[in-house]
Amino acid sequence: MSDFPKILIVDDKAANLMAMEGLLEEVGANLLTASSGHEALALMLKHEFALVLLDVQMPDMDGFETAALMRGMKQTRHLPIIFVTAINKEDEHIFRGYDAGAIDYLFKPINPVILRSKVEVFLKIYRQQRLLEKKTIDLDQKVEELLVLKAQMEETNQQLEEANQQLEALSRTDSLTGLANRRQFKEVLAAEWRRALRNGNSLALIMADIDAFKAFNDTYGHLAGDDCLRTIALALRSPLMRPSDLAARFGGEEFVILLPGTDLEGGAFIAEEIRQDVEKLAITHAGSDTGGLVTMSFGVTAVQPSVELVDLNLVCTADKALYMAKKEGKNRCVAMPLEEDSDCLTNPEP
Repeated sequence: MSDFPKILIVDDKAANLMAMEGLLEEVGANLLTASSGHEALALMLKHEFALVLLDVQMPDMDGFETAALMRGMKQTRHLPIIFVTAINKEDEHIFRGYDAGAIDYLFKPINPVILRSKVEVFLKIYRQQRLLEKKTIDLDQKVEELLVLKAQMEETNQQLEEANQQLEALSRTDSLTGLANRRQFKEVLAAEWRRALRNGNSLALIMADIDAFKAFNDTYGHLAGDDCLRTIALALRSPLMRPSDLAARFGGEEFVILLPGTDLEGGAFIAEEIRQDVEKLAITHAGSDTGGLVTMSFGVTAVQPSVELVDLNLVCTADKALYMAKKEGKNRCVAMPLEEDSDCLTNPEP
């Protein structure tokens, strides 16, 4: 019974209250009674009712006054009222009841069938309203849960996007030196070659190699060798002032520097600047045959790309110039125009 909706019966006569309770005992509701308008209003503030059966003719506060007060209270403003009256059925009297807030009228003597029929309709409406309210609350909770889930998914997607960007950056970066790796170099070289081909600009490439680096590793160990590579990487990057310039680790102790919009003279100048910077680092190398310090050799080339050439022509000539620098005694720069390198023009594989 505690889950049943509540009906309030208001009448100043105890016999009428008992009679109404007897007629409604099978409708599936909890029945509460009040013998005055004041008592009824007090009960309405304590309980939630599905329906009020309100006698019109009561002392002190009649049904019309009680209904008017109910309509002025937020808690009872929309509570259905059926007026129960024996005084008359005139339209003026009925209209006054509707103005006071009545939903329906029952006239004494009460017809039990009509009474139960009307009450059951209002109970059904009440149950449907409560069900709708529950579904609305459930829906609001689901919407809130979905919004929270959406926010979590957006945060997760953002984290995944950032992680993917980091992975993408790592896939293009040499983990030891922080320079671009060989894959990134090849992609940038191809793009800059196409750009230079469109714009008619020259493109310079420097290939550099640490002299006698195997002997350095054998003498000082691989940890010292890694430190040396990291230090050299900083020296390679320091003179590169433009965003388009790229320093990359080509493999082992070999590095490349791509200089868009730079001719052979400009490339040779940068290479010599780096060579001197490396020498000034004064990294001790007991196994070196170039003065007891870590040094580097450089091969430089440049070309204005044309449709007859490919980017590998540039790599091939820079590698050949580096070989000549090694052959001539190391710790030096050798510059070679690609146009003068017939071998690399016909067979560009370095």
